[in-house]
Amino acid sequence: MKSYPIYQVDAFTDHLFGGNPAAVCPLKSWLPTEVMQQLAMENNLSETAFFVQHNDEFEIRWFTPEVEIDLAGHPTLATAFVIFNILKLAKHRIQFKSKSGLLIVEKKDDWLVMNFPSRMPEQVHNIPHHLLKGFNIAPQSVWKSRDYLLVYPNESTIQQLIPNFVELNQLNTLGIIVTAEGNETNFVSRFFVPNSVIGEDPVTGSAHATLIPFWSKVLNKQQLTAKQISKRGGTLLCEMHHERVHISGKATLYMKGEYYLAE
Repeated sequence: MKSYPIYQVDAFTDHLFGGNPAAVCPLKSWLPTEVMQQLAMENNLSETAFFVQHNDEFEIRWFTPEVEIDLAGHPTLATAFVIFNILKLAKHRIQFKSKSGLLIVEKKDDWLVMNFPSRMPEQVHNIPHHLLKGFNIAPQSVWKSRDYLLVYPNESTIQQLIPNFVELNQLNTLGIIVTAEGNETNFVSRFFVPNSVIGEDPVTGSAHATLIPFWSKVLNKQQLTAKQISKRGGTLLCEMHHERVHISGKATLYMKGEYYLAE
């Protein structure tokens, strides 16, 4: 048996048991895809990140318990936290090669700033029946990029939403974002994942690649504050930067250990 290091980090929070937990697995070289998928299933967190370092650059891949995905925010933040704070990278800037292109994370004091591609949604006029039946309150409007984006009138409505996964599981989408202007922040959101053990994701960095350009245009602001108002909750600082978005958050280490695979 061969051992490999693993870390569990709470992302988008400055305290334990908040934010969104992610598993982070450093590798010397890539494991077979099916093995990484099995490890993500075994970890049973919303995402497990694997990374391999090549000189000054890192490759990163993300897996839910069911599938590999093309972009994930909180496990990228968690991975950067491990590289900066545990592996003690001397630099203050990380370049990740990913399926969504080059991702950059910079360390600024206690904040980690992710530079992600912007995913501006387009309005959906022919709204799927199962999407409308999927929540107890109808949205004001529906949009879509990778994920559906449902817009509501206020933060209180977002808190009152109850998903019906019998309906939502009929949809062919990775996720469903619900959002509104916030009481104390520029906007709030929640994120639901059909056909998944995740259900509601606590804090979803990749959703903000859609939320930031949307709210930047609606509010005519480049810099925005955001909260994902799940049970665990998370705080994000956001910025629209040309065709990119900057997503900033904090993270904290929960656990470190080893897992074992047959050689």
